[in-house]
Amino acid sequence: MIMNGAQYLAETLSRHGVETLFGYPGGAIMPLYDALLDAPLRHILTRHEQAAAFAANGYARATGKLCVCLATSGPGATNLLTGVADALADSVPLLVITGQVAGGLIGTDAFQEVDVLGLSLGVTKHSYLVRDAAELADALPEAIRLARSGRPGPVWIDVPKDVLLADMGEHTPPAAPLSLDAAPAPEPRAVARARELLAAAERPLVYAGGGVVLAGAVDALRRFCARTDIPLIATLKGLGALPADAPLNLGMLGMHGAPGANRAVQACDLLLVAGARFDDRATGLLAQFAPQAKVIHLDADPAEIGKLRTADVALCGAMAPTLDALGAARPAIDAWRRRCVQWRETGGHALPPPGAGIAPQRLLRALAEAADEHTVIACDVGQHQMWVAQHYGFRTPRQHLTSGGLGAMGFGLPAAIGAQLAAPQARVINVSGDGSFLMNVQELATLKRYDLPVKVLLFDNQYLGMVRQQQALFYAGRYHCVDLSDNPDFVEVAHAFGIPALRAQRADEIDAVVEALLDTPGPLLVHVPIAREDNVWPVVAPGRANHDMIEEIQA
Repeated sequence: MIMNGAQYLAETLSRHGVETLFGYPGGAIMPLYDALLDAPLRHILTRHEQAAAFAANGYARATGKLCVCLATSGPGATNLLTGVADALADSVPLLVITGQVAGGLIGTDAFQEVDVLGLSLGVTKHSYLVRDAAELADALPEAIRLARSGRPGPVWIDVPKDVLLADMGEHTPPAAPLSLDAAPAPEPRAVARARELLAAAERPLVYAGGGVVLAGAVDALRRFCARTDIPLIATLKGLGALPADAPLNLGMLGMHGAPGANRAVQACDLLLVAGARFDDRATGLLAQFAPQAKVIHLDADPAEIGKLRTADVALCGAMAPTLDALGAARPAIDAWRRRCVQWRETGGHALPPPGAGIAPQRLLRALAEAADEHTVIACDVGQHQMWVAQHYGFRTPRQHLTSGGLGAMGFGLPAAIGAQLAAPQARVINVSGDGSFLMNVQELATLKRYDLPVKVLLFDNQYLGMVRQQQALFYAGRYHCVDLSDNPDFVEVAHAFGIPALRAQRADEIDAVVEALLDTPGPLLVHVPIAREDNVWPVVAPGRANHDMIEEIQA
C-alpha cells in the first residue's frame, strides 16, 4: 500500500506502541485526522489545545509511556506551548505533532502561519520542521526515540500540509519499536568513593527527587533505604518514592516542606541526592542549603550534576544498579536516626484545630486514609497543591500528578482525564482551586463526552490564594488582583456541562465527601467553600534559607 505522509505518521505511531492521542483539528493538520479514521488509534478530542497537551502529559505521567498530542498550525500550535513546557520541566515523554502551512507558503505570513520551530526550541528536547517526505521518514522514528530515551521529555514535529499529503514512495514505517540506549553504568571508582563517604558519615540523608521515578529506580531506592535505614527527604516530585508512612521518611523539604525535613537537611553531613536537581523551591537560599554536607549526586542527566551544587562524587548513569551497589551495609548512625525520628514526630505538618467549616488539610488527610494506593490524585497549582503534598501521604509516586517545575495552573483536570484514560479502572481525583479550575473548565465537556469517572474536589476560597498569601506575608498586605469573589456557582457550572455536583462546607460533612469521591460511579464535582484567608504553613520566604521557615501565622 502506498502511503501519504499522514498515513505514514499514523501507522508509525501505532507500530511503536502508541494507543491514545489527544488533540484538536484544524486546516493544516486535517490530512492526519483523515488518516486517523483508518488507524487503530484512539483520538480524544479535548476542548482546547492546551488541555490536549496537559491530558497527554497526564497519560504519560501515569504510565511512564510516550503519549502524543496534535494541533493545527498557528493558534493550535501556540496553545500547546504551556503544556509542552510543563512536560520539559518535569521530564515527561511527549510527542507533539502539529500541522504547518504548505511549504511554499512558509515565510509569507500565510493564514495561521507561525514559526513553530522557533517557538518550540526552548520548551522541547528537540524540534523539527519537516520539509519533505524523506525527512519525515527519518525524523519521526528519531523523535519517538528521543522523547523516550535518556532523560525523557517532549519532542515536537511540525509538518507542512503538503508533506502530510505527499506520497511516501518506498518509505515504510519501522516494523518494530525502536530500542532505547541503555543508561551507562557509573564509573566503579566513583561508586567506591561514594561507599567510603557513606561509611564515614555520621548524619547521612537521602534526598530523593522525581528522577528516581523516571529512572525506574523506586524499588531500588526502597531496597537501599531498607538496608541502610538512612533517613529520607523528598521533593514535590519525589513524594511516594518511599511510602509516606515509612518511619524514616521525613517528608517533603523546601518552601512548604515539613519542618523536620528542613531541619534534617540543614544538620546532615552527607546528602545522597537521587534524581533531584537542587531546585530553588526545595533548597531555599542555595548558599545556605545543607551547609555541612558532602554530596553524592545520582542522575541520568550529566547536565544536572554540578549545575547548582558541586558534587563530591558524581554518579551519572543507571540509577537502580547504582543504588543497589551503594546500599550494602547499615551504617552506625543510631543517634542520628533517633534525632530524625523525633523531627518526624514533632516537625511534621500539623492539622488546624477543629472548626465548623471544612479545613482542606483535614479533608485531604481523611481522603488519603480511605483511598487505596492505586487512587490517582491530579493536582492543579496553588495552595491546594501544597496541602495535597503535605497531607495526602502518597504510597507510590505515580499516584501523584502535579505540575512541579513549571507550576502551571489549569493542569489538573486535563491531566486527570489523561490518567483516567490510561487506567480506566483506577479512581482518579482532580484536586483543584477556584483559580486553577477556571483555566481549563471547558474540559468538563470532555468528561461528559467520554463518560469518564473523574472526580473533581474543588476548594474555593474566592481568592488567588497562593498569590494572596505572598502579598499578605511579604508585600505588607497590599492585595492586588487576587480577589475572586465574583466566581460563578460551580455546582451550577458543572450541571450546565451535564456533570453531577454537590456542595459541602461543614466539618461534619467530611466523611460524606470522602465517600462520594471514592464510591460515586461516573464523574462528580464536589465544591468545598473554605476559609478565605487560610494559609499554607510552613513557608520559607523567597531568598531565605530553609531554616528561616515561618511556622505560624504572623500578625
